[in-house]
Amino acid sequence: MNFLLEIKEGIMISFNAIKANKMRSILATLGIVIGIMAVTILQTAIEGINLAFEKSIASVGADVLYVQKFEWFGKEDWEVYRNRKDITMKQYNYLANNLQSAESVCPSAGAGGTVTYGEYSSENVMILGTTEEYQRTLGVGIDEGRFFTKRESDGGWPVCIIGMDVKEAFFANVNPIGKTIKVNGYNLKVIGVNEKMGSMLGLFSLDNRILMPLNKFFKMFGTRRQLTINVKAAGVEGIEDTKEEVKSIMMRARRIPVGGKPDFGINQQEAFRQTYDQLTGLIKAIGTAITLLSLIVGSIGIANIMFVSVKERTKEIGIRKAIGAKRSTILVQFLLEAVSICLLGGFIGLAIAFPISLMINAYLLPTAMPMWVVALALVISAIAGIVSGFFPAFQASKLNPVDALRYE
Repeated sequence: MNFLLEIKEGIMISFNAIKANKMRSILATLGIVIGIMAVTILQTAIEGINLAFEKSIASVGADVLYVQKFEWFGKEDWEVYRNRKDITMKQYNYLANNLQSAESVCPSAGAGGTVTYGEYSSENVMILGTTEEYQRTLGVGIDEGRFFTKRESDGGWPVCIIGMDVKEAFFANVNPIGKTIKVNGYNLKVIGVNEKMGSMLGLFSLDNRILMPLNKFFKMFGTRRQLTINVKAAGVEGIEDTKEEVKSIMMRARRIPVGGKPDFGINQQEAFRQTYDQLTGLIKAIGTAITLLSLIVGSIGIANIMFVSVKERTKEIGIRKAIGAKRSTILVQFLLEAVSICLLGGFIGLAIAFPISLMINAYLLPTAMPMWVVALALVISAIAGIVSGFFPAFQASKLNPVDALRYE
């Protein structure tokens, strides 16, 4: 109970000291304000990017493998990848017929195209040719209508599924099902609309696309296209086994001798995660260094102010000790004063960082400020206060009451 009373009294004295020296206290907090602003903006940016990354990476599928002629984040020179042979439908068929551990397999090929409907036109729309297994393999959701059937896929029927961006561009107030659009001059009947998928890491929209039967795609764009084989494993836990089986079969399909180097890539979500973790790790390290530098400068400033405060209030300390104040009481009083100043800087830093994070979110990068970021900023402020205030407080607690009362 006595300790709680000492804490309460120390807080009151601390706030009175801060009020008595407003300008000095505010100037002393500048380093802390800058440090808390830095750590808060950094964390809100990383948290926002993390949320956007998780949303984007979900479209890749944790249990899906993408067999292509290049690796997403490969270390080979571009010349090596460019000179590799394209993956062919013959190799897809060989893989599909021999693969045992996969739940489903489908090929896909893409190209940019111009879409028109009536007097409206849109360029650079991603046109994707695939089979009826694409929906099952990639987990594509349908918002309206349906996906094309095996019969439509094998026959290369002129049907398509449009993305949400395409629907909003051409059919904002109209039901698109049954309507006919033109893709590079070819008529296609809309039979479905994909669920909204968002963007891929904020780089391009996954909704600005059209899916059609692969055989129809080949008739429109030709067969000399980079083919991707999408493989859905039986589960996330079995994806490595499926990956090894895919590698073995593709080595045979591409006539690569045993022990030879694969001339194709088997890509998966984990590649994105590893690269992303490396990038954010570097950003965190740089941000942490900047934050620590600001906090160290701020802590030195506050420690200096606290030493000045101890000197100015030497006689007050002597009087308090003379009437029975313990060393611990004096220590706690000055520690609380330092912590209060730092917390004041923390609140000011948060107040400035919040609108800045909103502007960053609106114009540059996605941001998010969960409560743990606010709590982290205040905890860092309190720790800075304890570190910067300990030695001045310790010096104050050691003062001899007789010498302190004589101090002028």
